Amino acid sequence: MPYFSYSGYDAKGKNTKGTIEASSSMQAVERLTERGVVVVDVKVAEEKKGSSAKIKLLPLEGHIFFCRSLASYLKSGLPLAESLRIMSKQVRDKNLKPVLEKLLAEVEGGRKFHTALSETGAFRESLWRVAESGEQSGSLVSVLDEAADQFKLEDGLKRKIRGAMTYPIVMAVVGVGVVSFMLTYVVPKISDLFEDMHQTLPLPTRILIAMSSFLSNYGLWLLLGILLFVLWLKKTGRKINMPFMRGITDQLNLALVMSHISTLIKSGIPLVQALKMASSMDVLKQRWLDAAEMVKAGHRFDKALEKIGMPEETVAVIRVGEMGGDLSGALDNVSNQCREFAQSRMEKVSTLMEPIMVLSLGVSVGFIVLAILTPVFDLAGIVR
Repeated sequence: MPYFSYSGYDAKGKNTKGTIEASSSMQAVERLTERGVVVVDVKVAEEKKGSSAKIKLLPLEGHIFFCRSLASYLKSGLPLAESLRIMSKQVRDKNLKPVLEKLLAEVEGGRKFHTALSETGAFRESLWRVAESGEQSGSLVSVLDEAADQFKLEDGLKRKIRGAMTYPIVMAVVGVGVVSFMLTYVVPKISDLFEDMHQTLPLPTRILIAMSSFLSNYGLWLLLGILLFVLWLKKTGRKINMPFMRGITDQLNLALVMSHISTLIKSGIPLVQALKMASSMDVLKQRWLDAAEMVKAGHRFDKALEKIGMPEETVAVIRVGEMGGDLSGALDNVSNQCREFAQSRMEKVSTLMEPIMVLSLGVSVGFIVLAILTPVFDLAGIVR
């Protein structure tokens, strides 16, 4: 539970101040009153360094669980504070539990729900923005359900990308492992035999021996460089985009952004603000910020999309929806089309990737076997 600093007067009328642990400022006042303290001021105390772990942004799974669970309790008729209290007692996630406790303390202290969400630092801006709209319109339950659906969609798209990349990555690692083993363990032993032959070796054999020598001398340094590169990518948050996945990821990003904008608009968020909030989901976020500025300046949304380079078929669907007064429906249609296109492409890539990776591994091993056997056959011919 959080700590609250207070100031007031004790039973003898003397000034007193200190800190007290409580779930909310109201509970802190109640406990101090029981001690005979007349409270003048009470506020959340600054956390001491090392006293508690810093709350980090929750993953998508945490957002989905929070929205679904809270919406379920609110539907059953429980008040917001009571719903949060039950959730904080039942949850077993060590990352989510302190978030719920802090959120409960803020709500019981009189904070509005969306303000408490934003101040925890554990939730995305899009969630507490739609929560604000839901509070104002009295539709918090439906807003939470829509937010959960949106987070689930985003999580599903990311899982599809990871699933499409798993097989080629595993095959690449296995292939590199097999070839590295042969170059560092098998080839050096056979190359000694070739050197004793005192003959000009075939070109494939010379290439193989050179590769084996390089890997034996610099293999550890090469491995260290790869590890440092991976750590740098992780630290900077950059990603390596595979050429065959570029079109797929673009379509999935577009599907995600369009779906999110639709959800925000349905929740009552203005289009300009929705574009700015959804821009963080795209690698090319500046294009959505530019579109927001154009809409703010008075341009129609479809015209803004044309200027930032959206495909004509996408712009056409948005134009019809905007003119017909159903922009959110048009955005959903675009999102579904992009998702279906990306899923079709991923299935094709997955189908083609298996024989390509097997063929690549077979060619690599075949080259090593050929380079080893060619001088052996030459030696057999000489002996005859």
